[in-house]
Amino acid sequence: MAIAATGALGVAPALAACSDDPSGRVGDVADATGTERITYGDDPSQWVDLHVPEGASRGLVVVLHGGFWKAQYGADYGAPLAEDLVARGWTAANVEYRRVGNGGGFPATLDDVHAAIGAVAADATGPVVTLGHSAGGHLATWAGARLRLDRWADGPALTHVVSQAGVLDLRAAVADDLGDGAALAFLGDPDAATYEQADPLTQVPLDVPVWAVHARDDDTVPFSQAETYVDAATAAGAEATLVEVTGGHFGVIETDSAAWAACMEVLDSIG
Repeated sequence: MAIAATGALGVAPALAACSDDPSGRVGDVADATGTERITYGDDPSQWVDLHVPEGASRGLVVVLHGGFWKAQYGADYGAPLAEDLVARGWTAANVEYRRVGNGGGFPATLDDVHAAIGAVAADATGPVVTLGHSAGGHLATWAGARLRLDRWADGPALTHVVSQAGVLDLRAAVADDLGDGAALAFLGDPDAATYEQADPLTQVPLDVPVWAVHARDDDTVPFSQAETYVDAATAAGAEATLVEVTGGHFGVIETDSAAWAACMEVLDSIG
């Protein structure tokens, strides 16, 4: 299934994911009122900032930032999204995790995402949604299948997945050399078993609904990543929706953009 969302966009942020310049706030996201930092391991990158709304919560959204799984890109990219979500009545968990270059990659990054979800979702009520951008879209969608896999079988289940410009076909990402070899660097020396454990496309169909929100004018992660995933998922009997937006790779994480508004429409349909 595919739908389109259009409208006026805000100015695209000057994010670093198209260069090798590190984010200025990696690992040092400023504390905000009503935010609790939860650590789920001993590494400096194993933490979650939990934002809790005033009054009743609509549910939990686990925010997974992008940056091609590279250490120089951190959870500061997810912080504005979490702040906007909590203002809309959601409990929002902005996750930091180990990345390629600081102890991450397969399978450690996946271990961290699984542990972070366990740290914030074990006692959650209402919907439990993963929302991830770019490489975070890969992680968000992977998390929907993780409980099938022996290594990550013990933990709270998700109810919905929202991928924002996500890398959902790792074999194609490797073949296309996305992010200057970022997918291969994340996977290491992958064999078939690696793809079975790490690749969302290999894991269709999921047992939960997936929305792939993606811009056709994305010049960083091609639109075909979302299109291929949704086609395969729906053919396999899954509930998967392709939401076409505009705004390139970053519009989906600009909180004043039509692409972000489309993501919020998805969440409004959930809770």
